[in-house]
Amino acid sequence: MSDFTPFREKMKAADVSEAAIGAFERNYQALLRKESGMITEDEITPAEGVPDLEDVTKDDEEFDPALLAQTVVIKLNGGLGTSMGLQKAKSLLPVKGETTFLDIIAHQILHLREQTGAKVRFLLMDSFSTSAETLEHMEAYADQDLSGAENIELMQNQVPKIDAATMEPVTWEKNPAMEWCPPGHGDLYAALAGSGWLDKLLADGVKYAFVSNSDNLGAVLDAGLLRYFAESDKPFLMEATRRTEADKKGGHLAVRKSDNQLLLREVAQCADEDLEHFQNIDRHQFFNTNSLWIRLDVLKELLDQEDGVLPLPMIQNKKTVDPRDKESTPVYQLEIAMGAAIESFPGSGAVCVPRSRFAPVKTTSDLFALRSDAYEQTPDGRIALLASREGKPPVIDLSDEYKMVDSLEGLGMPSLIEAKKLKVSGPVRFTDGVTIVGKVSFTNETGDTKWVAGGTYTDEDVVL
Repeated sequence: MSDFTPFREKMKAADVSEAAIGAFERNYQALLRKESGMITEDEITPAEGVPDLEDVTKDDEEFDPALLAQTVVIKLNGGLGTSMGLQKAKSLLPVKGETTFLDIIAHQILHLREQTGAKVRFLLMDSFSTSAETLEHMEAYADQDLSGAENIELMQNQVPKIDAATMEPVTWEKNPAMEWCPPGHGDLYAALAGSGWLDKLLADGVKYAFVSNSDNLGAVLDAGLLRYFAESDKPFLMEATRRTEADKKGGHLAVRKSDNQLLLREVAQCADEDLEHFQNIDRHQFFNTNSLWIRLDVLKELLDQEDGVLPLPMIQNKKTVDPRDKESTPVYQLEIAMGAAIESFPGSGAVCVPRSRFAPVKTTSDLFALRSDAYEQTPDGRIALLASREGKPPVIDLSDEYKMVDSLEGLGMPSLIEAKKLKVSGPVRFTDGVTIVGKVSFTNETGDTKWVAGGTYTDEDVVL
């Protein structure tokens, strides 16, 4: 079946915008054509000559209030922390004391407004899963003009799941909400256009957008980067960082030979025979941090040229309609990636940033590190590594007992100011006054909870 009408009718009934319907139709037709989206090694060359942040910015640059007044900060806030056992927005997790990711982000914006006098715009791209509790949390900032859907919310769209057998919209009477899925963070462009926010921002004189994930507290609005982006006149700038062995399965930057255009290749777009090249971090050195700088006026022009739809590569996910029931109806979920738009903006660029600007919280180990005294909250609202650590975060390795956020509550918190690596295996609890120096591991194979006595542990493996 190739008739899109049932999808259009379903999306219209759910009040999905025309921009989002158009984007989904493009991806649906690509699925029917069995487009693989593959990018072969022969078609590309490695991205080279990507400038380092320190080469294009100066230390301690101050913000230009005129540029700030033309800037909107957009945080992607649609994710639930399901991998860590949460059923709420990950950004509502406490990071320092009772201060959440969202609080830290809000404080950054308020600090900029106070210091520069420029009313920096701020939007949260919420999903249907995170909208209500996010808006409720942000009511605490009502007096500071950082609350209310009409002021701060950009809603992510929802798209139908596709019945893999019939290629029609799937139906699931047990829970009709499961007939829908988010279209990936590439929905940013359709959401901006379809919601009216793009036109509103442009009408208010906003020209530059800085977009990043809400769980990446390293991704803050930077004075030097904003100035560099404005002066470069580039329509699109991706913050990339150097790949390590831990990143070799992640997408990388490359240059298309046919037109010398930067692009992003994900592992799903790599054929098996090219996998060795894909994972060669010396050949393909840069990966996307998902922090992007976008010229909104150019985005508007491109959307007008492309009938309202940016031509982004479609990502095909094979799942079941109820992800917890593997016997439920097989479906396709179609997604698009935000960073893939780098190939849609002629003349786009990238800048290589240090790891300090890429510190996402994906696991409880990440969260444990961030909550420790190796990080501090700076006067401008950021969470940053202590200067004494010279940009090197402590490596935390928690065993599966600590996969869920709740398991951290009774674990305790040692001092990690001088820690290089902390590994915890088995049921362990830290008493007050534990200090970790260098590389230390604690192992308990008894099954019964063991307590770590107060004191300093230096480069040792402790069996409890």
